Amino acid sequence: MMTARRATRGQEPSFMPVTSRFAPSPTGRLHLGHAWSAIQAHDRAQGSGGRFLLRIEDIDGTRSRPEFVAGILEDLAWLGLDWEQPVVFQSARSDLYAAAIERLRGAGLLYPCFCTRAEIAASLAAPHGDGDPVYPGNCRHLASGERQRRMTGERYAWRLDMARAIASLAAKDSLVWHDELAGSVIATPEIHGDVILARKDAPASYHLAVTIDDAAQGVSHVVRGRDLFAATHVHRLLQALLGLPTPVYRHHALLTDGEGERLAKRNGAPTLAAMRAAGIDGRKLADDLRNGRLPIGFRLAGD
Repeated sequence: MMTARRATRGQEPSFMPVTSRFAPSPTGRLHLGHAWSAIQAHDRAQGSGGRFLLRIEDIDGTRSRPEFVAGILEDLAWLGLDWEQPVVFQSARSDLYAAAIERLRGAGLLYPCFCTRAEIAASLAAPHGDGDPVYPGNCRHLASGERQRRMTGERYAWRLDMARAIASLAAKDSLVWHDELAGSVIATPEIHGDVILARKDAPASYHLAVTIDDAAQGVSHVVRGRDLFAATHVHRLLQALLGLPTPVYRHHALLTDGEGERLAKRNGAPTLAAMRAAGIDGRKLADDLRNGRLPIGFRLAGD
C-alpha cells in the first residue's frame, strides 16, 4: 500500500533532460508487469531527450543466471526499447558498496547481526507500514565482548541502527523527496526498523545497492512500481547519510491479473518470452500498454 505524509517543501520536478533506468534482477524471465515498468522508464527519458539506462541487479549470486540476463536483453529489444551502453551489473560494483558500508560503520551507525530468520520470527516485535516484520533489535543489545567473539566465528549481516542514524542528521524534516504522482513526501524510515545493508551472503542489500547505483549512474528520475514506494523512505535516509543526491521519483500503478493479484515471477505470471512464442508483436504490445490498452485478463491496480 502506498502511503505518504505530505511535506510543505521539497524538490520540484525538472524540465531538464531526464536520466532514468530499468533495473531487473536476472532470477527469471520478464513478465508483462516488467514490460509496463520498463516502458514507462524508457519513455520518461526519451520524451525529454534524455538517457535510458539498463542495470542488471545480479547481486544475489545464488539465484541470478546468465540465461536470464540474455532473456532480459531479448525481451526489451522485442518491445522496441533501446538503452545506453554499457549495461551495468551490480556484481561488478562490490567495491562501491563496501566503501559505503565502511563509511557508515566508521560513523557508528551499523552493527553486526547474527540472527537467523527463525530466531527473528521467534522474537517478532511489531509489523511496519507494509505488513512485514520489524527486526526486534536482538543483536543491537549485545555486549561488545560477545559481539567481538561472535564476529570471529560466525557469519553476520550489517544492520543500520535506525534511531542512531536518524538522530545523526541535523534536521529530520530535511528528509523529503518529490514523487511525480504523490507530491512532496517527508520520509519516515523508522517504520522499517533496523534494516539490513549488507547481507550474510551478499555485499549489499537492495536498499544500499540501489541507492549507491542510482547516484553513481546519475539517475535523475527513478521510475518504478508503487510496491517500492515504502522502500523510498529508507533510500532517502541513506542519501542523506552518504551525501548523495535525491532523484525525482515516480511510483506508478501496478499491473495485476483479473483477480487483482500483482504480477510476479513467483506467482507464475505469463512471461514475455511466452507471448513472443505465441506470435504477439512486441512493438504493438508496447504501444498498446502506452495507450492503456491492456491484454484481456489484466488491469491496473485501483481500476
